Amino acid sequence: MYQYKALAVPDFMSRPAPPNYIAGLGRGATGFTTRSDIGPARETPDDASAIEAAIAKATAAAQAAKARGEDDDDGEQYQDPDNETGLFATAPYEADDEEADRIYEEVDRKMDDRRRIRREAREREELEKYRKERPKIQQQFADLKRGLSIVSNEEWASIPEVGDMVRKRTKKNSASNRSEKFTPVPDSVLLSAQKDAGYATSLDVHISGMATPALGTATPAGTESTDFQQFGKARGTVLGLKLDQISDSVSGQSTVDPKGYLTDLNSIVVKSDAEISDIKKARTLLKSVTVTNPKHAPGWIAAARLEEVAGKIVTAREVIAKGCQECPKSEDVWLESARLNTPENAKVILASSVRHVPQSVKIWLRAMQLETDAKAQKRVLRRALEFIPNSVKLWKAAVNLEEDPEDARILLSRAVECVPLSVELWLALARLESYQKAQKVLNDARKANPTSHEIWIAAANLEEQQGNNERVTMIINNGVNVLRQKGSGLDRDQWIKEAEQNEKSGCIITCQAIIRATIGLDLGDDEPKKKIWMRDAESCIAHEAIHTARAIYAYSLELFPFKKSVWRRAAFLEKSHGTRESLDQILERAVQHCPQAEMLWLMRAKEKWLAGDISAAQSILAAAFAANPNNEQIWLAAVKLEVETKSFDRARALLERARNEASTIRVWMKSAVLERQLSNPQRALELLDDAIDRFAKESQAPEYAKLWMIKGQIQSGELGDAKAAQETYLKATKTCPKSVSLWILSSRLEEQSGTLMRARAILERARLMSPKQPELWTEAVRLELRGNNQPMAKALMAKGLQECPSSGLLWAEAILMESRPQRKARSADALKKCENDPLVVVTVARLFWAERKVDKARNWFGRSVKINADLGDSWAWWLKFELMHGDETTQRNVIAQCVAAEPRHGERWAAVAKDMANAGKSTEEILKLVTGQLNNTI
Repeated sequence: MYQYKALAVPDFMSRPAPPNYIAGLGRGATGFTTRSDIGPARETPDDASAIEAAIAKATAAAQAAKARGEDDDDGEQYQDPDNETGLFATAPYEADDEEADRIYEEVDRKMDDRRRIRREAREREELEKYRKERPKIQQQFADLKRGLSIVSNEEWASIPEVGDMVRKRTKKNSASNRSEKFTPVPDSVLLSAQKDAGYATSLDVHISGMATPALGTATPAGTESTDFQQFGKARGTVLGLKLDQISDSVSGQSTVDPKGYLTDLNSIVVKSDAEISDIKKARTLLKSVTVTNPKHAPGWIAAARLEEVAGKIVTAREVIAKGCQECPKSEDVWLESARLNTPENAKVILASSVRHVPQSVKIWLRAMQLETDAKAQKRVLRRALEFIPNSVKLWKAAVNLEEDPEDARILLSRAVECVPLSVELWLALARLESYQKAQKVLNDARKANPTSHEIWIAAANLEEQQGNNERVTMIINNGVNVLRQKGSGLDRDQWIKEAEQNEKSGCIITCQAIIRATIGLDLGDDEPKKKIWMRDAESCIAHEAIHTARAIYAYSLELFPFKKSVWRRAAFLEKSHGTRESLDQILERAVQHCPQAEMLWLMRAKEKWLAGDISAAQSILAAAFAANPNNEQIWLAAVKLEVETKSFDRARALLERARNEASTIRVWMKSAVLERQLSNPQRALELLDDAIDRFAKESQAPEYAKLWMIKGQIQSGELGDAKAAQETYLKATKTCPKSVSLWILSSRLEEQSGTLMRARAILERARLMSPKQPELWTEAVRLELRGNNQPMAKALMAKGLQECPSSGLLWAEAILMESRPQRKARSADALKKCENDPLVVVTVARLFWAERKVDKARNWFGRSVKINADLGDSWAWWLKFELMHGDETTQRNVIAQCVAAEPRHGERWAAVAKDMANAGKSTEEILKLVTGQLNNTI
């Protein structure tokens, strides 16, 4: 019998795991791999041949990758360890990491300091080696430069001129060197172009022969010209016919005004849909207001005005009538109702309103205004005063209606009884009374109003009108004391305003009394009184209160009689707003108190000279000599007086004494100028040489440089020795290298001699010696412009504006250098950099002038002279403008203002004023000469 043998089946735990099985994966666990799973690591070969083979293999792989264009520089093996982006990129940067970095930095710094000395020495050696191999151009020519020190002036003058190399790189075969070639165009091309792009200038023959309906006439056939004037006439005729048809459409009566037809159409206000919607919303809201709160008067007024704006005046009247019924105690509702109705209905409405609100002043005044008869108006006001006897407005309105002063006085007598606290009514009553009764009225007013300063001032005005000046001062002093005791006095500024008001009303004595009594109020002993009072006087002058300012100066001079500044301000005030007598009086007092102030002496002598009293001016200067011996200003003033009177011998004698007793640079310079004016150049050169040797130690003074300038001008001008003038300017620039004018004169002399390159070199050297001088940059730019070198001029202008960005002289020249379309933008840039520079403002005015904007140009010229009235060029340009676009009044005004300002500076002004041919001419004559040389061709 066959027996089956059971197979041995392993249990579950003994079975092998399925492929790719990871224990615990179903429960969310993650598998991991150990060394036993992947086997042992590969061992490094010990054989040298194997190592070389591995290196060769890696090198071949790198070359192959490079040939394919692959770049693996960004791999992880080249990653910056200080900028980790791998495993430790998300690790927190803690305190120990910071401490480690700090320690490493200290170690690096210490190591760097240890090697610094050797490193710097190595760098110096390398730099010296580099300099030896590649020297600078300046070093290459250093020996040649040292050789220039022995070059004489003759050798320097014999150096030939260098040509202009700016345009050397231009093409030889440029368009200017090539002859132009013209190719004739066939007539067929011209005719076809005319047909395609030309305008029709004639009508067709068939069209021209047709009749024109608007004109009612026919143009003859064959006419090729069009009369456009006839078309305009036809248009007007058609419009007139249409208006006539409309005007005669209703029984022959005109319903349309032909002239005002279009105007009436424009006056019609067409409300948009949005406006209509807003009106509906507002009407709904206001209706809600009046319904929920019918006693609210502003709601009724707003609703009525809304209907008025909507054009429904009848509805507005109905709404406001309901408002009067609901709010009978509101005066605003009654006044609104009267405004919306006709005058007749308004009278009825206001008559009803006074029964409800009899105490309303506004309603009574409105009712009075509705009356056209004076008697009716008086009747209304008297009725109103029965209800409101204490209303100042009603009393004033009633008094104003009275034509008889007696009736007005009676009303005012009753008014002050009813309203005793009204200062206005008391003062009005005092004006209508006689002197004795006015005093009594003012006393009663003072008792009723003890804290009112107006009553005290009115009493002082009353006494001044009677000529009692002493009582004026007493009343003001008492009033100020009483008001301060009662604690109701005004402060110092308010009293000054009251003084100004009295001056404007003509009460000068009261004004002065107020200033004397109150100018020192609220000022302590430690406060700078003089400074405060001078500021107050300037404020009064600005308000055109001259007598008030004069009173302040008078009081200040009593306390500070030895202050030269106060005397000078007072003298200037009298010169501007006073008379010659008052000015002479104050200057006489000034020199008595301040004999050492030479300016006051000179002012007094000048005023006498201007008045034509030469002997008095000479006596004043003699007294000034006695008080101020050896004073330069007085010596020069005396010399000028003698020169103006053509007493040249006396002027020479005075200058000779001045050179011995008050030897200054200016005295010597004036001596040389006088000799030059008298056509004695050799004597002038002798004086200049003596002065240059005498004051050599004062080479930094501006007057010392002027000695050299005058010498050079005499040599190049009167004597005609350009070579001597060149030598003079060469020595002068070495002696006074900071003098800008000397460099400019030297450059211009070289330019006149024809050596443009040398003039350019002089200006370049001057800019090195005196940097950031806008005059030197401007002269360099003008030099290039005169030499027709526009590119170089623009380059120099750009450099000059970089070095002197706020120079008005440079900006004015830059504006004029631009083309016409770009000048406006350049002017805007100039005004941003230097808004208050007179040269820029004058240039902008000239641009407006060129554009025919007369009013703007006149305003800008006026602005320029306000900024700096001492600039004579501004006055000359303004007068030139007025000569072309103004009248005689404006021209005389400009001349008068210029004479009063006495300008002394300006490029063109100084050139004309210092010309020996114009010596002794007045300001007006010099102004006209400068104006004649100007030409606004921009």
